[in-house]
Amino acid sequence: MIERKIIIGIITSTEFLQEIQNIWNTQLLESQMAKRIATWVMEYFEKYNKAPGKDIEGVYYQKLKEGLPQDIAEEIEEDILPSLSEQYEDESLNLDYLLDQTRTYFKEKHLLRLSDEIRGLIDGGELLEAEKAACDYKPLANESGMDLDLSTPTALKRVEKAFKEASQPLIRYPRQLGDFWNSQLVRGSLVALMASEKRGKTFWLLDMSIRACQQRAKVVFFQAGDMTEGQQLRRLCIYLTKKSDNKKYSGKMHQPVRDCIRNQMNTCDREERECDFGVFEDKTEEQIRKETTLDELKQQLKDNQDYIPCHHCKEYEHKNWGAVWIENVDTGKPLTSEEAQDAVETFFINNKRRFKLSSHANGTLSVKQIKALLDVWEKQDDFTPDVIVVDYADLLTSDGRMEFRHQQNEIWKGLRNLSQERHCLVVTATQADAKSYEQNRLKLSNFSEDKRKYAHVTAMYGLNQDTKDREKKIGIMRINEIVIREGDFSNSNEVTVLQKLERGRPFLSSYW
Repeated sequence: MIERKIIIGIITSTEFLQEIQNIWNTQLLESQMAKRIATWVMEYFEKYNKAPGKDIEGVYYQKLKEGLPQDIAEEIEEDILPSLSEQYEDESLNLDYLLDQTRTYFKEKHLLRLSDEIRGLIDGGELLEAEKAACDYKPLANESGMDLDLSTPTALKRVEKAFKEASQPLIRYPRQLGDFWNSQLVRGSLVALMASEKRGKTFWLLDMSIRACQQRAKVVFFQAGDMTEGQQLRRLCIYLTKKSDNKKYSGKMHQPVRDCIRNQMNTCDREERECDFGVFEDKTEEQIRKETTLDELKQQLKDNQDYIPCHHCKEYEHKNWGAVWIENVDTGKPLTSEEAQDAVETFFINNKRRFKLSSHANGTLSVKQIKALLDVWEKQDDFTPDVIVVDYADLLTSDGRMEFRHQQNEIWKGLRNLSQERHCLVVTATQADAKSYEQNRLKLSNFSEDKRKYAHVTAMYGLNQDTKDREKKIGIMRINEIVIREGDFSNSNEVTVLQKLERGRPFLSSYW
């Protein structure tokens, strides 16, 4: 399995080839087929200074003309090339993790070759030659990948790579919410959402998971006991279809949409404005933003059926002009099992999107078990996730016997290690303290159990709604910064998102 991954790596990634040049030795591969294809790839790389990619088929046909044995040709053409092409097109490459695996594998093979040589000499009575072989042993260059000499050209490649990874989030959200947190949703990060009870933490974790999967990342969602597998699958299908299986939440309903405060106050005179009158001309900006109720919005929608929300000018993207409006939607009859199956088949199976759901009873899942499961899936299913979601960290158990808050610290340290060791994005959630129920915005002081969890995350965000549930009824959520490891952050920095949880959607749109 690892040799197959290495071959895929050298065929598809120039960066991977560049990184392993100083440890590469084709003879360390066991499979004769892997050795043959690796030799072709290295010849191509030496000539063109890049990975062959889809050109590997052309290389194969050239070798066929040069007299490649028929039995080998058939195996490559029927079994190897099609599967390599499929993986090349459909799967992302976790380069750092594959590099770690390759270095470890080559190191093991290098040592085993030395061990076999020495054992053979000893068995043959050639003790001096055995000692000489042991003394002449040289480890593979830069075999660990954990150290870096900044005086070498390799340092420049690592710098370029560091900046490239920081600019390529594994989960991308559009517009204002994307500007707010996309930069944190990258490989190697541990991102957490903090909220009081029943604020939609699981909805958000599911949204992130499906969004990452849609953007070609391989995802695993660990349900640590907040919901059963059936409940989680039901919620997933509601998300995919945007309709509930509950008659109470089906049919005609209202849904929030974003608007401009200047449009509602009728103070905008831009040509691109879509409406020529306001609905709240008698209110101040603060009253519209903080006091407008769902009943008022329903009444205004009924009285002003020609009103059109607007957010089309460039200034809207970065200015604090956002406001909420509502629209009528009709989801039809409740979601059926057949519709849910069709949605899963269309989204996951037909599009070959890799998503694992691993459900566990409350109090039974630990970080150690997560790592063990990941190892099994890697060997059995060739599944190495880019994004690991844990719903949620507070439900994980610790393998050590210690005070509860120290156990929590060990859990968060373990999650951070998981993001670093696997070179993936780890996303989870945590419960806020009891005081959070009396606040409109979460702060650093709202941690539960142990504040040291802040030391382990690369970013933590708060999910906020007012204490009177005005925002919850409309479908408004405010997300603010709790901790951001790199750069300035403030608890007052927040973005507003609109949602409709009855349709499984914690995110519809956003504004400042």
